[in-house]
Amino acid sequence: MPTTDNGTSSAHHDNSYSSLPNRMVRGANGIDYAYRDTAPNTDGGVPLILLQHFRGNLDNWDPALIDTLASARRLITFDNTGVGSSTGTTPNTVEQMAHDAIAFITALGIDQTDLLGFSIGSFVAQQVALIRPAIVRRLVLASAAPQGAAGMHGWAPDVIGAVGRPETSPAEYLGVFFAQSSSSRQAGQEALRRMYARTEDRDAATSWATREAQYDAVCAWGIPDHAKLQRLSCLEMPVFVANGDSDPMILPHYSYLLAGLIPQARVKIYLDSAHGFMFQHHTAFAADVEAFLGDPH
Repeated sequence: MPTTDNGTSSAHHDNSYSSLPNRMVRGANGIDYAYRDTAPNTDGGVPLILLQHFRGNLDNWDPALIDTLASARRLITFDNTGVGSSTGTTPNTVEQMAHDAIAFITALGIDQTDLLGFSIGSFVAQQVALIRPAIVRRLVLASAAPQGAAGMHGWAPDVIGAVGRPETSPAEYLGVFFAQSSSSRQAGQEALRRMYARTEDRDAATSWATREAQYDAVCAWGIPDHAKLQRLSCLEMPVFVANGDSDPMILPHYSYLLAGLIPQARVKIYLDSAHGFMFQHHTAFAADVEAFLGDPH
């Protein structure tokens, strides 16, 4: 069963994401997973579990997005194996990351969940839905691409140069996650301020070993293979695919490719935004996700 939180700070008096306690739960695989849960004592309803981007940890989610989504449902963020404060070694395949995510979900005693996968997290979310479709009610794929799509074998040199070096800067992050316009850059700076507002009980930074393993997994996922694309036709749950129109990391045309491969998929591209579109357009994106998750059809 999940352990109690590690936080003893008086800052943990409200339910906003920036003050949620860090929790740990041990999976059957022996991994201790770090996570945050907006409604840990709630058994009713289907929760929404979030799968994080390349090199991201618990603190790289925008609290504004989390708080808006959590106003309507239980929401859980976590560090997969070897990431942030979770134990173990980060695997170098998306398939193993998916098995590890399933171990986390199972450890929380959750029989069915909605999944929101972001960037490499969207790869993991697709794989979870393929491995264990019964546990995924609905699927949100943000800044996503299918396995085997041409042009995804690694990222463009300027992108990996910005987000793939040992030390990255806020300016480099903004250059990939937000568009070139002044409005998008301002939104990015505001999102960064929200992410860094938490000063106590921050998550451990991701390691270089995690970065290397995740990038190996991304490159393997991107080896062109038409047969891999066909796998997605077996997904029967509703899927919402979304991206920014100027994403340099995972181009928007992969969203349309995904939506064409999945029988019950819908797609939306958000204007004047890039890889971090859902932080920039957090109000609109949260409303779209809530409408999708609450759709009776």
